[in-house]
Amino acid sequence: MKTFKLSLLVIATALFFSCDDDDDNPVQINPEELITSVTLVLESPSGNVTLSATDVDGFEGPSPVVTTTNGGNLQANTTYTVTSISLLDSSDPNDIENITDEIEEEADEHQFFYQISGLDATASYTDSEADYDDDSDSDLPVGLSFTLVTGDASSGTFTLTLRHELDKEAAGVDEGDITNAGGETDTSVTWNLVIE
Repeated sequence: MKTFKLSLLVIATALFFSCDDDDDNPVQINPEELITSVTLVLESPSGNVTLSATDVDGFEGPSPVVTTTNGGNLQANTTYTVTSISLLDSSDPNDIENITDEIEEEADEHQFFYQISGLDATASYTDSEADYDDDSDSDLPVGLSFTLVTGDASSGTFTLTLRHELDKEAAGVDEGDITNAGGETDTSVTWNLVIE
């Protein structure tokens, strides 16, 4: 009986230390990025419009998100081109991290979505994973570049959402439908816009 109890004690001790080692060295696969600012420039022959948003503690933190629109209202019946989106982590002013670089490096695990409400406008992807990975021939979108085509005068909202570890092959996702995307939201920002 003593031998049996001693055996149980040895096994329990081994399991305890084994679990304890795992807890001390957790493995994080693609942790959610901290993003404190988002900037995109909508370029057109009739003038550029810059959309920006900042949040000192990240967009999931308690402090409010501050959004700005510079360059005036959008023009009707115009094609705007966005060639890059700037994402920064400025939580440490001495070590500002360019999150856009991480998105490019992990293009197969990230995708932007553009949700439009009230505005007479449509957004279309103009990039793919292959643009950021020389070894890839995937035509699945990332969304760091896109076009926004405006129609008639209107007002409403434009929401940019970045997801990671999503299912890019789910129905509608490659066309910009976030419904079946899954994954985790890195950031989501909404601007109030006017088309005149």
